[in-house]
Amino acid sequence: MIAGVDEVGRGPLAGPVVTAAVILSADDPYLGKYRDSKKVAEKKRLRLYHHIRKHAVACSVAMATIDEIDRLNILHATMLSMRRSVEGLSVTPARVLVDGNRIPDLAVPAEAVIGGDDSVQQIAAASIVAKVVRDRMMAMFDCRYPGYQFGKHKGYGTKAHMDALHAHGPCPIHRKSFAPIARLL
Repeated sequence: MIAGVDEVGRGPLAGPVVTAAVILSADDPYLGKYRDSKKVAEKKRLRLYHHIRKHAVACSVAMATIDEIDRLNILHATMLSMRRSVEGLSVTPARVLVDGNRIPDLAVPAEAVIGGDDSVQQIAAASIVAKVVRDRMMAMFDCRYPGYQFGKHKGYGTKAHMDALHAHGPCPIHRKSFAPIARLL
């Protein structure tokens, strides 16, 4: 019962950070096929997401809000979200493997795995789940704040996003503590 944990959305200028924790079944036919979500085409990522949500032993998604990111900083907000995703699992894992070089404060043994989203199937699955959930959130924010094109750049600091920021100013989902937004405020 190993849970993999990964995050999506540490670098963007807008939106929450989303994390997922996944415990895969030992007989999952997709074992060995999960990859870092950034390396999987969108259609395939969606198929894998639905498979994981349906067949995983346990799957939990959590987030840290924009306010939490601004209040705590992105690292601490990410750790908070990771802890929430592990605590949200319906099954207590024996061990947790977290992508990256830091681990949140957890009640179960945990280990950081640099490059884990490429080398650990549970982390790769968590990467896929977190990315699909965050991308959907950003698509909803795109409808709410259409001038920013969040559905295209997902809140990252692309030229189109920076142009929209200069034209419209920050909106409520922008991270006020991030330097490009703070300068505009």
